[in-house]
Formats: sequence, C-alpha cells, structure tokens
Amino acid sequence: MKIKNILILGSLTFLSLVGCTNIDENVYDKYPQNDFYNSPEGADVALASVYGQIGGNWDGKGYAGADNGWYDLNCMSADEQVIPHRNTGDWQLDFARVYMHQWLPTDLMVNNTWNWLYKSIFAANLAVSQLETAKADASKIAEAKVLRAFFYYLLMDDYGNIPFYTDNNTTVDKIPQVSRKEVYDFIVKELTENVELLSGTKGGNYYGRFNKWAAYTLLAKVYLNAEVYTGQAKWAECLAACQKVSEGNFNLHPASNNASSPLGNTYYELFGDVLPDDETILSIYTTVDVVSRNIFTVRSLYGPHCQALFGYSGWNGTIVPKDFYLKYTDNDIRKKQFLIGEQPGGTNYTLDISSLDNPGAGAQEGVRNVKFYPATPRNGGGASNDFPIYRYADVLLMMAECNVRLNNPAAAKPSIDAVRQRAGLGALDNVPTLTDIYNERGLELNWEGHRRQDMIRFGTFLSAKQFMESSEEYRKIYPIPTSALNANPSLKQNPGY
Repeated sequence: MKIKNILILGSLTFLSLVGCTNIDENVYDKYPQNDFYNSPEGADVALASVYGQIGGNWDGKGYAGADNGWYDLNCMSADEQVIPHRNTGDWQLDFARVYMHQWLPTDLMVNNTWNWLYKSIFAANLAVSQLETAKADASKIAEAKVLRAFFYYLLMDDYGNIPFYTDNNTTVDKIPQVSRKEVYDFIVKELTENVELLSGTKGGNYYGRFNKWAAYTLLAKVYLNAEVYTGQAKWAECLAACQKVSEGNFNLHPASNNASSPLGNTYYELFGDVLPDDETILSIYTTVDVVSRNIFTVRSLYGPHCQALFGYSGWNGTIVPKDFYLKYTDNDIRKKQFLIGEQPGGTNYTLDISSLDNPGAGAQEGVRNVKFYPATPRNGGGASNDFPIYRYADVLLMMAECNVRLNNPAAAKPSIDAVRQRAGLGALDNVPTLTDIYNERGLELNWEGHRRQDMIRFGTFLSAKQFMESSEEYRKIYPIPTSALNANPSLKQNPGY
C-alpha cells in the first residue's frame, strides 16, 4: 500500500494543512498572504498547486496515467503502442490516426495537451509570483521555476514556436509567439540558475518532487535534444548534466526472480506502487480516485480476461504493434510485460492485427502490455501504480549515447551493458553503435513517454511502419490547435497544417 503521508500534490497538501479541527492550530487562511507563502507550509501549498497538474486524470489532464492527453499524443505517434478501432465498434479513430500521423489541429489530444500545459504554466507562474513576492526560501522559488521550465520544455518539444509568458496578467490575445530556440534558451537559463538551489534529498517529502537530481535529469533531456530544437548539438553538456545526476548515488534497481511479484521479477517494482528510490529520479504519485490514476493495464486488457484476473472488466484498447514486440528476445526479462496467446477468461491474444481503422481490429487481436501491473487500490477506472517520469536507466543510456556521439564509444559500453545485463542479456560483443543505443532505449523505456522524442532524434520518426507509409517532415511537431488560433489571431500555424 502506498504511504499516505507523502505530501506532494495539491489536494493532499491542502487537506493536511486545513483539515484538522484542533482549535490550537494556526489558521493559515487568516494570515497575510506574504506571511503565509513565506512559511514552509505556505510555500508547499503554492508548489502543490503546480504539482497537482502533473498527475494523469480524465479529460486529457496530466503527464501520464489517463487518456486523450500528453502521454497518448507522444506515445501513440511512435511505434510502441496504439489503440486500434475495433470491428465491434469500440474506440474512436483518434488513436489510430495519431499512430498513422494523420492528426489535425482540431483533434482532441492536440487540444487537450495544449490546454493542460498552458493551465500548468499559469499555475507555475502564479506560484513563482507568490513565492517571490513573499520572499520565500530560495529553494522553494527555484522549485517553482524548474516546474515552469518542465512544462515549457514539453510545450516546445511538441509544438515548436509557442506563445510564451511569465506574467499571468497578460491577456491571451497579447501573449507573444516566440521561436523554439528562444524557449529553449529560457529553459536552459532557468534550469542552470536554479538547479543548485534545490534540495538533494531523495524520497520522503521529496518523493515525486523536483529535487536537484530530477532537475539535472531534465536539463540533460533538454540538451539531449538540443540539435532538434536549435540546430546545434549539446552532447558534452548533456553528458555533464548526466554526470551530475550520478552524484546522487543512483543505481539500477536489482532484477531477480521473485515469486511474490505478479510478473515474477523485482525489476517490475519500478512500475508498481511507491517506486524504489535507488533508480527512480522523478515520479507521479498515484492513488486511484484520490490523486491521479494509472489506466495503462486496464486499458490494454480484453474485458473477460481482466474480469478473470481482477474482478472488473478491461477496456480492450491498447496493443503493442507486432514489429515492436518482436524486438524482444525470449531471455529478456522485459518481455514478461507482454501477453500473447491463451489467457484466463477464455482469451487468446494474437500477434497480428488485421486493421487499425477500417473495419478495425478483432476483439482479441494484438499483443497486450501489463508493465504497470495494477497496484491496489484498483478498479475499472485505473490503478494506483506510480509513474516514473525519469529513472536512472534513462540517464545511463543518455550517457552512452553522448559518448558515442562524441566519438568515445569505449566510454559508452559500461553504461549500456549495465542496462542490458540487468535485463538478463549479455554485454555487447563490441563497442556500442548509435543503433545499439536506439534499440536499447526502446526495449528499456517503452510505454514511459520517451519514444517519440527518441525516434525524432535518431531520424526514424517519419519512416514507414505497419499501417503507415512514411510521413512528411512537418509531422515532427504538432499543429497549434484551432481553438488557440481563434483566441489569439496573431499566432502563426506551424508549416504543413
């Protein structure tokens, strides 16, 4: 069961501060505003309102955990997962069209992601203003600024040239649209100026929060993709940021046989309830129907199969494309997350699917994924698995990639070999190539929100895949939603849309 006193999100933090009836406690809503936000409790309330935006929930809200938002837009446009329309009439065509690179400026996921990120930036701007005005502790102000940089990073990555503001008093129609490079420069400046002000504490009250190590990981991700954003590579800078993360004494979580694990290995603790802090750098705290939710398994499993396992019906949605599934060898412990063939509940999942959109796939077609095997409490609306935004395996693979790109593949080998050997594979016979690293990133980080970005950086995103011919260059970024263009006529649509 999840530890309930981890105060990282708005609803939990607020309730912990004002929910008691002890008449001797301080009544914070009677404090002058500056006194309140200058206090440790008040500063955490300001930050909690921002962290509350990250957890996944209905209507496309959040980074990951629910549907029709950022996660789906960035994962289903890649090659690792898709929800086919079913020939039974289930599931709208949106997910299949995203997989086939046919999205439009009016699409729900494009709009939801945009609206969620700008709502989050508004919350971050407010927190920065409240904390700066109150002269709060420098680490709290830094945390709010790093959160804002995180949201701008996601926006810039998805949409390119975007409306940019740091003052909530600016009306929507007056917010200027700036270049991707300008946003990139802002993010790098905010991170480099604030990262050392953050706490180095891991776990406890900093579980699920941006501490120093999470901020350096974010900085590494920004540098990793700098050539995509600005045309200028920053491999050495990315490597340096990764090396700073290593100072946080992270390790790969052990992978060993474990009969008590539903997937038979301690590796899958990385995707369960409270995530182990030996490897987890930043996570989303989740308790279904209270804070966030994690739908990824219930959304994948066929109804009778899920009913037989858990007592409630699955949604029969997400499948793993055949070509992606076949990348895994039988001795790879990471293959345990996939289900194919006969299952409880009279279910038999097939490797192939016949159609994505017209007439759609059969009810039991497609490989299923239980990487996030449902943690309790759980129900037909999701489970309580926390979600790893960043973990150390990603950092090791970033280090390996940077070393190869800097013509030092020998230095890259220990990092990639560590990830491979943890998975039950042997060390590489030779020094790694970029292809080795690209493949290993896909095997290790699937369904964790990194694949679209990786495919763009490695030049594979536009390539043909099953059910999709090669797509055009402009598909590397999403369109600005039509609703945003209507609200601010000065905005220019991205080319191709």
